[in-house]
Amino acid sequence: MKLDSKNVRKNFPSLNNDWIFMDNAGGSQIAGPVVSRISDYLLNSNVQLGASYGISQLAGQRVNEAAVMIKEFINARDQSEIIIGSSTTMLLRILSISLGGTFVKDDEIIVTNCDHEANIGPWMDLRKRGVIIKIWKLNPNTFRLDIEDLKNLITPRTKLVAVTHTSNILGTLNPIKQIAEIVHKNGALICVDGVAHAPHRLIDVQDLDADFYAFSFYKVFGPHIAMLYGKRDKLLSIPGVNHFFITEENIPYKFQPGSVNYELSYGILGIRDYFNSIAEDHNIIGDNFRQNAEFIYKLIADHEEVLSSILLNYLNSKSGVKIIGEKTFNKIERVPTISFIVEGKQSDLITEKVDPHKIGIRYGDFYARRLIDDLGLSHSNGVVRISLVHYNTPEEIYKLIDVLDSVL
Repeated sequence: MKLDSKNVRKNFPSLNNDWIFMDNAGGSQIAGPVVSRISDYLLNSNVQLGASYGISQLAGQRVNEAAVMIKEFINARDQSEIIIGSSTTMLLRILSISLGGTFVKDDEIIVTNCDHEANIGPWMDLRKRGVIIKIWKLNPNTFRLDIEDLKNLITPRTKLVAVTHTSNILGTLNPIKQIAEIVHKNGALICVDGVAHAPHRLIDVQDLDADFYAFSFYKVFGPHIAMLYGKRDKLLSIPGVNHFFITEENIPYKFQPGSVNYELSYGILGIRDYFNSIAEDHNIIGDNFRQNAEFIYKLIADHEEVLSSILLNYLNSKSGVKIIGEKTFNKIERVPTISFIVEGKQSDLITEKVDPHKIGIRYGDFYARRLIDDLGLSHSNGVVRISLVHYNTPEEIYKLIDVLDSVL
């Protein structure tokens, strides 16, 4: 079975214009059912939660349903393990404040140099408390994190390892399950940034054995809102950031100051509506949403492999082009976030020449500044990044190639 692009694209109203969207790692287009959910909430249940009257009770049920859906989506054990917030950046900052309050002088944290700054900077700031920060650097020749390097860095003083599931520059799929096993064997915790992973692969936090896992729904065809998963026992054991009368046992609320955005939370359910619709279009009849999502993500991986192979084969054929990451596409090793530089050309000048053709790609460091600096790519204004998702088509790739032929 192949993904039916026509049925997929009909769910995205914004695709019915002249633009081709290939900056999806920065934010995907929003599925129509998500917009419908948000509108429905605002028009029919836009009141404060917690009151005794009927509409308030309805509003509370709707927001609660979003957390139930996320629990199923990522295969968490308990709904209380789902923290909803404005962005992954904000949620990881909150986690660093809360978890950091349990660390003492000379405790150690390991961060990578290939994460988005959201999963580096907040942990780096704990140096003010006397925490020691170690940096797990990727191999600049293979563009991969070497497991042996982690083993050499970790010690009995290590309390946390922060790592990305998929690099938003390299597109590389990191072996989180293997990393988590090493981390836990040494008595530490693992915090995973899954922002660049979630649009392309289904997440199973129990299988990964992640202690904390975060991603943003606006990268997954939804509203501009995010979630942070934490194992229940871990969330109970660390202090919150909410008002003093919000007890330590009150999870996830103690990590949600000001509560959640109600309409955007309800909008998350539109992702479920979208996936279930695609499942129906493809005659997939799962027992539940999670099962439907498993089938769909397999179709997505296959479709994205086709798209990426076309683009990577083209880029590999061009002299002077250097791909930053895996040079060929294998769905087991990478997602279709493809970055490159061109010898003798600034990255910003390349994207500016593509812009008039109404194809949205991007240049820069994408908040992975430390990686760009360590790879010596700052002088070229970072990389050119083409980030694809499943609503992109081969026809769109060929249009981009035609344009790049006149630019590179």
